Amino acid sequence: MIEPRPKPTLSVLLALTVASPVLAAPPAPPRPPLDGPATPEACARLGFPAYGEDGGYRARFAPAPAMTSPLPTTPGPAPTPPPPPPKLQPRPPIGTPSIPPLPVPPVERRVAQPSAPQSMIVTGSARGQPRMDTERYPDATPNPVKRTAEDPVSTFSIDVDTASYANVRRFLNEGEQPPTDAVRVEELINYFDYGYAPPPNRQPPFATTVAVVPSPWSQQRRLVHIGIQGYELPPRERPPLNLVFLIDTSGSMGGPDRLPLAKKAIDLLIDQLGAQDRVAIVAYAGSAGAVLAPTDGRQKLMMRCAVGSLRAGGSTAGGEALALAYDLAKQSFDPKAVNRVVLLTDGDFNVGIADPARLKDFVAERRKDGVYLSVYGFGRGNYNDVMMQALAQNGNGTAAYIDGLTEARRLFREDLPKSFLPIADDVKIQVEFNPAAVVEYRLIGYETRLLNREDFNNDRVDAGEVGSGASVTALYEITPVGARPSTDPLRYQAPARAGGPADELAFLKIRYKPPGEDRSRLISRPITARDRVGDLAQAPEATRWAVAVAGFAQILRQDPWVAADFGLDDVEALVQGARGADPDGERAEFLTLVRAAEDARHAASAR
Repeated sequence: MIEPRPKPTLSVLLALTVASPVLAAPPAPPRPPLDGPATPEACARLGFPAYGEDGGYRARFAPAPAMTSPLPTTPGPAPTPPPPPPKLQPRPPIGTPSIPPLPVPPVERRVAQPSAPQSMIVTGSARGQPRMDTERYPDATPNPVKRTAEDPVSTFSIDVDTASYANVRRFLNEGEQPPTDAVRVEELINYFDYGYAPPPNRQPPFATTVAVVPSPWSQQRRLVHIGIQGYELPPRERPPLNLVFLIDTSGSMGGPDRLPLAKKAIDLLIDQLGAQDRVAIVAYAGSAGAVLAPTDGRQKLMMRCAVGSLRAGGSTAGGEALALAYDLAKQSFDPKAVNRVVLLTDGDFNVGIADPARLKDFVAERRKDGVYLSVYGFGRGNYNDVMMQALAQNGNGTAAYIDGLTEARRLFREDLPKSFLPIADDVKIQVEFNPAAVVEYRLIGYETRLLNREDFNNDRVDAGEVGSGASVTALYEITPVGARPSTDPLRYQAPARAGGPADELAFLKIRYKPPGEDRSRLISRPITARDRVGDLAQAPEATRWAVAVAGFAQILRQDPWVAADFGLDDVEALVQGARGADPDGERAEFLTLVRAAEDARHAASAR
């Protein structure tokens, strides 16, 4: 008879367990780095291709890293090759055939570009390079003088764009006079920081500064200087960024001041991203496709490799790419974030939807989805400013021009909150002049931003946005009562009588919407005799600097309202007297541009 085995007791089991050899767990594979140099080896481990023949990565439109989730706290399994990006729902953009599902384009023949060392990518372009005269600019005839008795109200949308300043700088640094239509006075003025007093709180988000000074180019007239300073968001109030970069990789972007410079600019912005931010990348040439799906802001190396994979070649299907970028932004929309499409291009759309009017209608419709648009221009020779302005002004966005790495640092590093973090939408300005004190007035600049009087209170009418810490400056030239007007009075009109307090010259009103809201709010204040300064030399430094820049811009575009005896030497004298503190050297640079404009004029007259 076989005796049954006794069941092991708990103490026996514990003893056996202690005596058994412990099997070591296999070592966890190393996690891919979150940031670092985008070397071929590092990018290959993330699924990006090797270097192409042009020294950069070959753009790929198919496999792309999938949308990333929050990073684990413990090491996970070895990374797998990145899956395709989320499949976008096809839609017919702007009345064209549906976007194909992320095709892999054939290898395009590269457009020959003049070679230049990377050291040449500086503020301004190299002199002597031949230029093709195909650049396009909006027609902006200077604003006329208006009689207050007939039309006392002036209304316009704010404009914080700076594209014209950098573009004018590019021309002058090359020893050429800029085309008159390339000079938008307000964009030259608004390029500078005036040190206006900030608002104490977020609501209202603006503080106003006003000064009335003698005009240096017309002895009988005065200038009304209006400065508006926006609230600067503290870091704890900064919302997340949900960005879709739309990058033009067509053949026209092949020069060193185009796609290579755009890639450097994006790399600067990647440095500023935090864990709460997300970035996707769409590239387009003959066709459009996703290069990087929405990706956690900590995965900077992934983003750098995606940007590094781009090279230029092919035609420009900008309209279809724009629709694709908006679709991706909508699919990854975050109501708590700033959702923005960031377009980097020379604006030379030559395939598919290339009509600025149709693209304008498209972005105007898509802004209803709550997606902002930022447009950054590059290059020379075929730069299409008409397209850039149509997109920015109708897409709830801003426009800038990047002529070198210095400007890229300013836009994507120092001034990033001003460009990407809105504090107010649809900002409009309306000024009513008192006919008993002001005979005539003229708005200096803002020709492409004018609104009808009734648009001011209409919340359905789009206007410009203002970013965190940004300022807006506007100048009016007025003819006071008693001075000689430039137009004859009407024969059968009764003399104007004063309205409101007798010391008021005008009344300033500002309408804005807090981001995400549909109803506008109002800020107002009178402009009175107390705002007058009898001598321009005694005016605040900010006023004197704004007047100097306005005089310079008006001379460049040959405004008929500036006296013939007011020249660039007078501008230089104003600049020298108003430079003040200049920590970034921007005012010193402006002085060199004034002198460069004088040299360009002399060279043109000698030809």
